[in-house]
Formats: sequence, C-alpha cells, structure tokens
Amino acid sequence: MKQKITCVMVHGWAMNSAVWQPLLADLPDWLDVICVDLPGHGGMADVRADSLDDYTRLLSAVTHRPALWVGWSLGGLAVQQLARDYPERVAAMYMVASTPCFVRRDDWTTAVDASVFDDFARMLDTGVESTMRRFLALQVMGDKRALHTVRELQRAMNERGFASEAALRTGLALLQHTDLRADLARLDCPQHWVLGGRDTLVPVALAENLKLLNPAVQISIEPDAGHAPFLSHRENFLRELVDFAGKIRVQKTHT
Repeated sequence: MKQKITCVMVHGWAMNSAVWQPLLADLPDWLDVICVDLPGHGGMADVRADSLDDYTRLLSAVTHRPALWVGWSLGGLAVQQLARDYPERVAAMYMVASTPCFVRRDDWTTAVDASVFDDFARMLDTGVESTMRRFLALQVMGDKRALHTVRELQRAMNERGFASEAALRTGLALLQHTDLRADLARLDCPQHWVLGGRDTLVPVALAENLKLLNPAVQISIEPDAGHAPFLSHRENFLRELVDFAGKIRVQKTHT
C-alpha cells in the first residue's frame, strides 16, 4: 500500500473549513485531508481563543503525526507559529496568500497599513454581516474572477455560519500585531508560498522579502488572482499543491 500523508487545511479570518470544499474531490486519495475550524469559527463557534498561542495549542491536537499544513491568510500565521512551537507536527508548510507580518513597518514595506484592520474593527460596531460583505469585496478586489470567488466565499459562510464577534476581533488583533519574521527565518521544514498578483491584503512584492528571510522557500505567483487563489485559480492551485505534497511523500518514504 502506498504511503498516505496527512494534509491539514486551515482557513483565514472570518471564514471556516467549508471554504476548502471545492478542492476536496480533486485531491488524490493518498492525501488524508483534514479541514479544521479555528476557534470561534464554523463548528468551533463556541470555543474561545484570545491569542495565537491558543490557536496553535488547538491545532497541535489535530494530528500527532508530521503533516503537510495548508494555511490561508490568518490560518497561515497559525501554521507558521505551529511550525515554530510544535516542529514535530509539521512535515511541511503550504502558505496561501499569507505572510509572517501583515502590517507595514519601517523595515517591512511589503504589507498593508495598520489602518486596514482598524477600519474593520470599527465596522464590527455596526454589525458582523455588513463587515463581512466589505471584507469579501476586499478579498476579491482586482481578481479577474471576482464574481466566482466571492460566491464561493459566501457559500462557505452560509454553510457553517458567521464567526463570533469575539473571534473576529481576536483575529483582527492577531493580523495587526503578529510578527513572525524572525521565526520564519529559522524554520527548516519545506515551505511553498502561493501569492496572488492582484492581492490587496498581501502584496505580491512580499516574494522578495520571503527569499531574504529564508532562501530555501519555494514561491509561486498567480498573476491574476486576489486573496483567494485556491478558489479563483483552482486548477493551478491543485496542481501545485499535489506536486508539492508528492515531493513530501517521497521524502517520507525514504526516511
């Protein structure tokens, strides 16, 4: 029997595990896929978490074997810290429209201004649903398949429900204040990063800084994608993910 590898998929801010549904039927049977909900999201709506440490403690219990972790946006931050704190759980990282530091700093210009997340925090005062509509629009801005992408994101929200307001505020704080650049530079597990050329939340110019932080990382760019390349350019995303997973599988077979 050919060896299977575990693949854990972690969604982004305000979303839930249903966002991965369009991919699952086309993944090979040697990938044992687990789609998780972050605390306060989807099926974990009643679970509270106040820090990235809380996220990673919960994720570390998902599997006790080294796995390939796919992290989208905020989920990518959680996976990066998981690799730092629980390296025995992480065989490899597949980061999607994510970054070790979402907010622009004096020495980190390939990021967005902190006001982006401040604005969303203020919008939450007017209601979760209206904030989600604005966030969906921002994620697909510039995406040449914006209508298709936003429909898929909306479907995931409708299927498993909105995240709790507490979880949304925690997530915004994590996006605004987390800086894992030094940790990323020290990680030695295989990494592949997927960036969208039209992403308004994670600038594509991040690619250069990722290479400076860790020259071993692999990077692919989907030129016409926004913040959700796994939905807007599903076929390309699947091909690259399966190729990367296959290389990890070969490595595991020979160790």
